[in-house]
Amino acid sequence: MTESANEILHAYLRASRQMSIKSQGYLGRLNLTYPQTVTLMILDADGPMPISELARATGSANSTTSGVVDRLERLGLAQRLRAEQDRRKIFVSVTDKFRAMRAETVNYASDRFAEALKSLSEEERQRILDGLNLLTEALSH
Repeated sequence: MTESANEILHAYLRASRQMSIKSQGYLGRLNLTYPQTVTLMILDADGPMPISELARATGSANSTTSGVVDRLERLGLAQRLRAEQDRRKIFVSVTDKFRAMRAETVNYASDRFAEALKSLSEEERQRILDGLNLLTEALSH
């Protein structure tokens, strides 16, 4: 069991590394770092949240996340907003500029990923999807 678990882990890490390499072209096109992209994707998917919650979601320290948000604010892609009910609470959210950029670039990333999978048969793509779903389910327990 341990050997097969190691093989699965190594295969996952190799695939993840290749995804990172492929995404570098995409991220470079946006002039964003990986942590900036992850931060924006989380905010876009989950909506405005405090730095502490965003830090937990990204797996980073509050200070690291705050620095990432500072840079995203300078780029006009994220903003800090005070809560209307309690002005002491500050939430981070994406901006309209980010939403416009995302709409423009999401097709680019999707097309690059589709191109990478083009050499696989439909059955092979389904096996990958099934395996990834199974892995996700196993890891969530």
